[in-house]
Amino acid sequence: MLKKTSTPKAPAAIGPYSQAVSANGFLFASGQVALSPESGETVGATAAEQARQCCENVKAILEANGLAFADVVKTTCFLADMADFAAFNAVYETYFTGKPARSCVAVRELPKQLLCEIEVIAACK
Repeated sequence: MLKKTSTPKAPAAIGPYSQAVSANGFLFASGQVALSPESGETVGATAAEQARQCCENVKAILEANGLAFADVVKTTCFLADMADFAAFNAVYETYFTGKPARSCVAVRELPKQLLCEIEVIAACK
């Protein structure tokens, strides 16, 4: 059985998808970008500022499912510019202290001209 997550503490989906879906003991969270949950507007002008908001949105989805960053087993990170890799990592490492497996790639473009996006897979308790 699939359990879908919908929390007002993370931005609403901007397309036909769920914030996250739990199945078979895992939470699969859709990519989180630097949008304010309240206004839907971009938070931050730099990669570091936007990474912080991405992580806060991930945190809200994890908490809505009774989970924490320590439960994350895999992340996939998307950057609009690999020149932002160091700034992104400086923020990322303060949240993902358990060092889950990770992929990080540069993409041609992200929605709303955002600079980064983070999706996670977490083990459910």
